[in-house]
Amino acid sequence: MKRFLFPAAILGLVLSVTPGRGEAPAPGKPIAVPFELLKSNHMAVKVKVNGKGPYRLIFDTGAPITLINNKLAKEAGVLDKMPKPAFTVFGSMGEAKAKTFEVGDVKATNVPVIVMDHPTVKLIAQKLGPIDGLVGFPFFARYSMTVDYQAKTLTFVPNGYKPPDVMKGMMTALMAMGKQQTRVLAPAAQWGMTVSKESTDEDAGVTVKQVVAGSAAAAGGLKVGDRLLTLDGRWTDSVADTYAAAGHVKAGTTAVVKVKRGGKEIELRIAPAAGL
Repeated sequence: MKRFLFPAAILGLVLSVTPGRGEAPAPGKPIAVPFELLKSNHMAVKVKVNGKGPYRLIFDTGAPITLINNKLAKEAGVLDKMPKPAFTVFGSMGEAKAKTFEVGDVKATNVPVIVMDHPTVKLIAQKLGPIDGLVGFPFFARYSMTVDYQAKTLTFVPNGYKPPDVMKGMMTALMAMGKQQTRVLAPAAQWGMTVSKESTDEDAGVTVKQVVAGSAAAAGGLKVGDRLLTLDGRWTDSVADTYAAAGHVKAGTTAVVKVKRGGKEIELRIAPAAGL
């Protein structure tokens, strides 16, 4: 995947981690879901919300939120119990929960969604046909996932992880920034690092730009300037890839991290901490 609607620029927002049970019907059983590869290089999947649909949504591994437009939300009854927001941006109605959220045959319950007519999603829909939102971290973090581009399928296996409230974590981090505190965003736990990659950079991996003192990354020996190649066995060829890979690691467990330093590849072991 070359393009993402929500590229994750930083690994490390303070998000709490609460291990929970997976929400697929058969824990441990792989479920394959077909996807459509759009001309924009986005993946599109068929989704049902509260039993309504199917709707066509972009599956975005770089998105920290799951987003549905106002039309879908109204038809699926998501807006029924939502308080009216004091103000709106891009037609945003705020955050709600879908009682059921189905991507193909994969079904999850109580999935947080942002209800918004996002301008970028609307633009893609104008060019490529109906698009009613995007599937992001609050859904896919519940599963270990593989992508088969040749077969055009996504395969999901429940991983027992219960995603935290991403929007709450973002607000906490933004408020902390006003107090001149350093907070680092991680999808599943605190790593204490930031990474980046220039658009013209075609080499494998991403570059570590910051390692927070006293963090899990620092304790594991990660250094500024390291080229992060894989995280827990998953490729990190983009910032979004890194975000997704980090999201599969539970707090307190140890992940093998492969980096390139001084022309040599070395392995580090990092145990991300739980969020606050």
